[in-house]
Amino acid sequence: MIDFATFDQLRAATGTEIGVSDWFLVDQQRIDRFAEATGDHQWIHVDPVRAADGPYGRTIAHGFLTLSLVVPMTAQVMEFSCARMAINYGLNKVRFISPVPVGSRIRGRFTLNSVTDIPGGVQAERTVTVEIEGEAKPACVAESIARYLS
Repeated sequence: MIDFATFDQLRAATGTEIGVSDWFLVDQQRIDRFAEATGDHQWIHVDPVRAADGPYGRTIAHGFLTLSLVVPMTAQVMEFSCARMAINYGLNKVRFISPVPVGSRIRGRFTLNSVTDIPGGVQAERTVTVEIEGEAKPACVAESIARYLS
């Protein structure tokens, strides 16, 4: 874990890989809880029997479940003691490259693309690549934007 103690330290890390999170297990219980929270009960996610005959041979995680796990992955990789608060400002681009089959483990790889000054703090844009253990292609690549306020 890297702790950015100053905004200058954050700026100096521009263009570098910040770190890689631990692996997160995507089991059926996590998928089902996400389906309950979002109301997305598509069979390819929540019906193991039907999904066994589907295109992936088993259930797969929702793309947005994969994306939502970027939050705890980020918390494992970086800390911002330079800021009194952080705000998720959004995403520039998200691509779901490969499905995440139930039972897979995923992790996030973070690269800091840019840091710009904003009133009261900085805005950081980073690329997050969500990798699937044992797979060549990532599950997801997203350009994430956060604001850090002093």
